[in-house]
Amino acid sequence: MIGRKVPSVTFKTRVRDESVEGPNPYRWQDVWSEDYFKGKRVVLFSLPGAFTPTCSTFQLPDFEKLFGDFQASGIDAIYCMSVNDAFVMNAWGKSQGVENVGLIPDGSGEFTRKMGMLVAKDNLGFGMRSWRYAAVIDDGVVEMWFEEPGYSDQCATDPYGESAPQNILKALQENAAAA
Repeated sequence: MIGRKVPSVTFKTRVRDESVEGPNPYRWQDVWSEDYFKGKRVVLFSLPGAFTPTCSTFQLPDFEKLFGDFQASGIDAIYCMSVNDAFVMNAWGKSQGVENVGLIPDGSGEFTRKMGMLVAKDNLGFGMRSWRYAAVIDDGVVEMWFEEPGYSDQCATDPYGESAPQNILKALQENAAAA
């Protein structure tokens, strides 16, 4: 994965637009991979699903809390991706009080599939979802890769540790110290 360019896909997002009348002032907006990754050094972490226990209790909140530390380590943005639609990702972000981490809806799983991380989770009633992983991406190219062990369809467990924000931050700090 290291040295690989991220796939070019179009994400279907929903953005707040005050010109839209009614109780749900959002409109559709296409956002391309390049919009997220070009000219920036970012952390992308991908997880099985919004509102799920590990993702909601540890992974997303800890990335949110450590955002300043990531910035101090040369990271411009942090993105969380899941094979969920824009409505789910927006609701999850709102429920989590997310302000620093950008949420990317990979509703059809196209980006996840092209990254080689799409797995079947029918055993949990999820269908196709992302394996849990994270990457440091510099100008659209994978610089560092953090993948949970046991990649497989119908995995009975949900490993978490490699893609934890603390692990990624430690690797960034060690890389900076070695440079």
